[in-house]
Amino acid sequence: MKGFGLILPPLILLQAATAAQQWVPQNSHTAASLRGISAVSRMVAWASGTQGAYVRTTDGGGHWTAGQVPGATELDFRGIYAVDASTAFLMSVGDGEKSRVYQTVDGGATWTLLFTNPDPKGFFDAIAFWDRRAGILLGDPVNGIFTIFTTEDGGRNWRRGRTPAALASEGAFAATNSCLLARGTAEAWFVTGGTGGGRVFHSMDRGEHWTVAATPMRNDSASAGIFSAAFAGSNHGMITGGDYARDKEPQGNLAGTRDGGRSWTPLGNPRGFRSAIAYLPGGKIWIVTGTSGSDFSRDGGRTWQGFDDGAYNALGFAGDAGWAVGPKGRIARYEGRAATGRKLR
Repeated sequence: MKGFGLILPPLILLQAATAAQQWVPQNSHTAASLRGISAVSRMVAWASGTQGAYVRTTDGGGHWTAGQVPGATELDFRGIYAVDASTAFLMSVGDGEKSRVYQTVDGGATWTLLFTNPDPKGFFDAIAFWDRRAGILLGDPVNGIFTIFTTEDGGRNWRRGRTPAALASEGAFAATNSCLLARGTAEAWFVTGGTGGGRVFHSMDRGEHWTVAATPMRNDSASAGIFSAAFAGSNHGMITGGDYARDKEPQGNLAGTRDGGRSWTPLGNPRGFRSAIAYLPGGKIWIVTGTSGSDFSRDGGRTWQGFDDGAYNALGFAGDAGWAVGPKGRIARYEGRAATGRKLR
């Protein structure tokens, strides 16, 4: 699904009581709305967004280089997967042929169009990779089945897969590229929303077979459901979302699993809609962000504390080093401390 639209951000309000966690603004050198972020390491990261835009850093965000994919200035790149400082994949969203996958192997100097959505009624939602050659694409249902494509050769060829039938009005949110996850060497997850949605799909064999689990997440409108998922291990995961059309309302927007996704239970309730979630293993910290601020939890999601009121769309972490991106080119690096006082970078 198209996901939430542009919402102008309020001023960042850092709370003194939670200053140990903060977003440090950086200059992305673009005014595009940034929706995708992929961190390779504490030094290398790529981000993507509207108007065919991408940005890249190789020095931890001290400098970002901005560019546009030639011939793609009307495309919205909501998905990105970075392999290293030279190689990255971009995924655009849109009806039919506007959903595409591009690749660069020279740091953005040139881009190659690898794949175009073959379904006129299709709409890509997210892209993920197990390694630099094996990846998976998720799209909204076509003829009642979620669109799944996988590649084993770095995106040169894509093979269509199948999932269990979608429910009426169910789809995935193409909002932050985190409604789809690829874990380990073969595991995949994707999450859904819309009326009748709010479910979690899971595969252990690179999308060949899928199981589906219901969740307690709200699914009472086309703008409500699950937007993002993250895992701290094979069994412990969290999902977040809510209703982006009511972004500042307190709402049931978090759930967790302790049994590998077979069952999901409600968790503590951050301040409103949240579009992305990440887990930082060094500090055992969970972070969620969205259009009405960011929050963190140190107790597995039972309680949450807000640390920023700015609007961000997506999160990208490599270990404990990461960034958040948002409207009008907003980009910030995470700075935080674990309970021991050790700086997380």
